[in-house]
Amino acid sequence: MLIRDETGTQTLVGYVVDISDPPHGRCYLDLGPQHLNRHGVLHGGIAATLLDNACGMTGSLSVDPKGLNPFLTISLTTQFLAAGKPGRVTATGRIKGGGRSLLYIDAELVHEDGTVIATSTGVFKRVPQEKLT
Repeated sequence: MLIRDETGTQTLVGYVVDISDPPHGRCYLDLGPQHLNRHGVLHGGIAATLLDNACGMTGSLSVDPKGLNPFLTISLTTQFLAAGKPGRVTATGRIKGGGRSLLYIDAELVHEDGTVIATSTGVFKRVPQEKLT
């Protein structure tokens, strides 16, 4: 199942969330000029946004097949490995460990040509929906 325009950030950046392969959260983005830095490659902040979203969705899918249970980012470390050139990029999250309330999740951002653009590792906390309001 694909999710489009669910949040303001998702609408602004233009990425699509794919929850069809639980517990692996994925999001993809077709890079356009609005996503590039002044050197003509993917802006690092947008790469980090995609990795963060894939991780958070992976956490959510681990407890809810619809991906609606909130997981908040406690920390996220990103490694930039290659320039992101125009085309489709996909971020995929994978749970590496954790317990009931904290998960350790890694993610990888890959260009459609197979180039790994960036990776991340983070800690994500499960939070009841009512605590967010």
